[in-house]
Amino acid sequence: MPIGARAGLKPADQLRNYAGQGMLEAAQLNPKVVVLDGDLGNSTGAHEVKKAFPDRFFNIGIAEANMVGIGAGLASCGYIPILTSLGSFLWYNAYDQARLSVALAGLNVKFLGSHSGFSTGREGPSSMGTEDIVLASALAPMTVLVPCDPVSMRKLVVAACAHVGPVYIRSSREPLPHVYAEDVQFEIGRANVVRQGTDVTLIGCGLMVPVALDAAAILAEEGIQARVLDMHTVKPLDVAAIMAAARETGAIVTGEEQVRTGGVGSNIARVVAETYPVPMRVLAIPDVFPDTASPAEIMQDCGLTAEDMAGAARELVAVKCAA
Repeated sequence: MPIGARAGLKPADQLRNYAGQGMLEAAQLNPKVVVLDGDLGNSTGAHEVKKAFPDRFFNIGIAEANMVGIGAGLASCGYIPILTSLGSFLWYNAYDQARLSVALAGLNVKFLGSHSGFSTGREGPSSMGTEDIVLASALAPMTVLVPCDPVSMRKLVVAACAHVGPVYIRSSREPLPHVYAEDVQFEIGRANVVRQGTDVTLIGCGLMVPVALDAAAILAEEGIQARVLDMHTVKPLDVAAIMAAARETGAIVTGEEQVRTGGVGSNIARVVAETYPVPMRVLAIPDVFPDTASPAEIMQDCGLTAEDMAGAARELVAVKCAA
């Protein structure tokens, strides 16, 4: 069954197309926005800017470290560069430059990593971006955004370009269903409640938001009402929303298409432990490199399906009721 089908979401669409629309809209709004491409414009959506503003589009080629250095130079001159490539290429090939040239100076550079998570599953783990959130979040001034659907993808790219400071926006090769209507607003640092519930909270980012909505639909058939939070900003986290979820529902399950160690769930667990401790489960990629397989097969192997999330929530509700 397609992701989002149980929750009745609108059919899936390619996030890269909406990333391209977001970059184009940002460029239309601000003449200082420029795009640097790692020779993957058709894959990332960056070609939309190339068609409209060819003088503000630069193909740096397959040279991510150089691209980050050039982006830092442009930012120091007052431009707002968007650096586009696969998420794995940006963070694994150019981390030193991102840390030294961008983060330490707090420069206004935007990183847009496409094909992140395990969306390149059939190409094997070497191209998967399964540690990108951890690496980006480790850089002190970096804001990290993980859109979950086409609408949030476009709007968060625009918001990232209006935000002052370095930002990482995570995109995917997998088409994702529409969670949001066009009129929904997004604020960096503030999670969106996409489903109300009082028995347990399911917190997801990116791909795992529609998965959480599917899990909530499964639980609803059993009389369990799950709140679903879209933690589209994974750094800085919405501490108030996490505290409210802990206090009002008494149990939290997190899900992410990312390694477990140092990931979003770990950071949410830290907030919960420090503010309002409740039973928790963290669903993420275990401490292995995923096999070469389709994204759906990897989700099964890593325990990241709607059934897995519903099962974890069911266990927590039982624990909560027994306490």
